[in-house]
Formats: sequence, C-alpha cells, structure tokens
Amino acid sequence: MKSIPVGIIGTGKYVPDRVLTNKDLEQMVDTSDEWIVTRTGMKERRIASPEQASSDLAYEAARKALDHAGITAEELDLIIVATITPDMFFPSTACILQDRLGARKAAAFDLSAACSGFIYGLANAYNFIAAGIYKYVLVVGAECLSKITDYTDRNTCILFGDGAGAVVLGQVPEGRGFRSFELGADGSGGALLNLPGGGSRCPSSAESVELKKHYMQMNGREVFKFAVRVMGAAAEEALAKAGLDKSDIDLLVPHQANIRIIESALERLHLPPEKCMVNLHKYGNVSAASIPIALAEAVEENRVREGDCVVLVGFGGGLTWGASVLIW
Repeated sequence: MKSIPVGIIGTGKYVPDRVLTNKDLEQMVDTSDEWIVTRTGMKERRIASPEQASSDLAYEAARKALDHAGITAEELDLIIVATITPDMFFPSTACILQDRLGARKAAAFDLSAACSGFIYGLANAYNFIAAGIYKYVLVVGAECLSKITDYTDRNTCILFGDGAGAVVLGQVPEGRGFRSFELGADGSGGALLNLPGGGSRCPSSAESVELKKHYMQMNGREVFKFAVRVMGAAAEEALAKAGLDKSDIDLLVPHQANIRIIESALERLHLPPEKCMVNLHKYGNVSAASIPIALAEAVEENRVREGDCVVLVGFGGGLTWGASVLIW
C-alpha cells in the first residue's frame, strides 16, 4: 500500500513577554555579556511568568498553528507534546492542552527526548498519517526551562529560555512533505545532561531539594563535543535516506543551542550562513521548542518557499539526536 504524502500545513510560535538579557545575568552570576556572546551567540532569552506552565505556552503556539493550517481543534486526531518540563508528571501536558483547545476526538501524549523531542514527535506524527490512521496531528515543542534552571550556576543559567512552537501535520500534494527521518540515541551519555531529582530513582525530599537535585545538571564540555560530532552527521544521514545531497538544502533549521555548534554543522554541510535559520540570540536554548520556534519564524519571514528542501536537525539529553528532510 502506497503511503500518503505528509507534510507541515501550519506553524505557530509563542514566547513569554519577560526578557532576560546578558546584562541582567551579569547582576546574578560571575559572567559578562562579551563572554556569553563570544561562546554561545546568545544575547537574550524569554522567561515565563510564575503562573505560566508549559501547557500555557503550548496553547498559544498551538492556536496559531491551527489558524495557519486553516483547521479547527475539533478536527485534530492526535496531539503530541515534546517537553522535558511538563506541567506535572501526569496527566500529560498533551492531555491538558487537548482539553483547553477543545480537541475532543484527539488522542494525546507527551514525548520526552529533550532537545531532540520535536523531531521525534514529527516522526511519530508522520507515521500515523502516512499509514492512514489519522488525518491531522498537532506536534508541539513546549518548555519552561527557567523552572528547572539554577540561577546561581553560571554554566547553565546563561543558556536556557522558555517558549513553545507548534506545527500541524496533514496530507500534502504528491512530491511534497517529509522525505526522511534519522533518529538516534546513546543512553551511555545520559549523565552528561540530566535532572536527577523527582523521579523514582531520586524521589522528592527535603534532602533532594537542598542538594539542588531538581535543577538541570550539565557537563558542558562533553555535550558540546557530542553535539559538534552528531549534528552534521545526522543531517547527512537524513539527506542520504532522502536521496538528496548537501547542495540540495535550501534552508537548515537547527536546534538553537550554541552558535559555534551551528557554525560547525554549516561547515560540514558546505552551507553559507544565509541558508541557516538562527534565532538563538533572541531566545537562547529552548530545548524541544527551539526548532519549531525557529521554523515558525522562518515561515513568518518568508524564508521558506514552496518546493524548498528544508532540513531540521537537533540533539539533546538522553543522549539523543534527530534530523528530518522535507520538501515544503
């Protein structure tokens, strides 16, 4: 049976109003604007208000994606939320979002693959539609990383921000849509980037709070080396699966973790900077929301045109990585 051509038919993004600048961080930890910009490319990041949770950010991005796709929430068959900062362990953030959207017939679940989560979500959504099981799937990357960031740790607090990006997947004309996915994981590197507290291994307690087990912990040097190695390689694998070459790329939308990692990927893929979507200077690293926010902005800025070859690629805790090739 021939599979249905599946693509992205709507995009949307949302970022909180509060801006946390490098100058602000200079007042909080021993760092400087020059140091942060030189090593990461970041200048600002957005921070959720105390009353905002990931589902609130997801809702705003999802509404925009649905409007852009020209469909209603009632038409959705499935909602996938990629996040490492769910509102709570359960119910899933996807179920909370489903109720708020009024997507009454949609199944819903969360997916945890850190910064690669959005690509993993796209692969799941693609297969549901290509197999003829569902017609419309909403995939959201939503994060409130400020809630799990230790603002006394200068190695991590300069990097992360909050936001959400969403896409609607559906059937597209023949010759358009997703051509390939490349997903991977290396669990042996799990300890390099994690949040140890709160789960069944280290349940919440006064001691776990005192030891800051409920904040992100990262070995930045090792994660950087992993990212430089895997990001370009994942993109190359996805292109090979799609029967395409580096020269076919019209736009690269990478995970926005560090400008030096992105520059390394561009060098490996022989791409000029104008063929890459970069917005980390405005938002920092927003984990699973990073790629969909960047994609939505690229669409807003008319940097994606019909027939373009778009490559999405990311890496994250797990360790995980993912890449996808689609014809817009």
